[in-house]
Amino acid sequence: MFTSKINPPLRLTTLEIKGFKSFADKTTLHFNENITGVVGPNGCGKSNVVDSIRWVLGEQKTSMLRLEKMDNLIFNGTKKRKASGLAEVSLTFENTKNILSTEFKTVTISRRLYRNGDSEYRLNDVPCRLKDITNLFLDTGVSADSYAIIELGMIDEILNDRENSRRRLFEQASGISKYKQRKKETLLKLKGTEGDLERVDDLLFEIENNLKILESQARKTKKYYTLKEEYKILSVELAKQFLARYTAKYKTLDTQQKEEADKQLKVDAELNELEAKLEKSKLVNLEKEKALAVVQKNLNS
Repeated sequence: MFTSKINPPLRLTTLEIKGFKSFADKTTLHFNENITGVVGPNGCGKSNVVDSIRWVLGEQKTSMLRLEKMDNLIFNGTKKRKASGLAEVSLTFENTKNILSTEFKTVTISRRLYRNGDSEYRLNDVPCRLKDITNLFLDTGVSADSYAIIELGMIDEILNDRENSRRRLFEQASGISKYKQRKKETLLKLKGTEGDLERVDDLLFEIENNLKILESQARKTKKYYTLKEEYKILSVELAKQFLARYTAKYKTLDTQQKEEADKQLKVDAELNELEAKLEKSKLVNLEKEKALAVVQKNLNS
């Protein structure tokens, strides 16, 4: 047996189960205003109904669903029926009092699990995250571990106050669960912020050390550019001096070259004159040799 005690303005209207544990076919439970619980003999599937509601609300612990692994909640088949390819559960609520922060007057949440391990959540048949569903139902008394759905075993927990069961029940009933959740999230954010601040301090320490190194490098760089500029100026001055020396030397050598060229022209002229005289002498000697040859011929005769 289990009973449902949800905040009246947010009323559970239907529960649809398909392929979940013993529910091979699509089964729809309608919860009208006169229904406060589901009863039946042992083994008829009452606990599976509770498990389906917990599961669609985001339960992740297989132990809470009485399973060894999550795949086992998909209908595994019988001798006469094939195994189901997926498990799907949908819950539909009336939101006429706008308890849920949405414009829809009817809200349906669904969860699917496929045999390949893929799963998905849907809100009014639109894909969403579990966090979206959790935030939507926060402090409404509807969650995977809330006391809106009470099964028989939970009554003993409340009576014996196991693991502060009564306190959780009163906190959910009084509407402070969302503040505790927000406090938990805030503390986590603060912890994360503290970690970030510590990291910032480490970064600042590293940056300060790097700044010192960079300042030293900046001074060296500034000195380098100053020396480079001085070197440039001095190089230009030195180049001017070398250029002046080379210019003067060039002029001197140019003058000497012109003088030598004039001398060479004079020598060439003299040489040409001498060569002309030599040629003339050769001609005279040639005539003489011819005359001598004639004389000698006569003499020989």
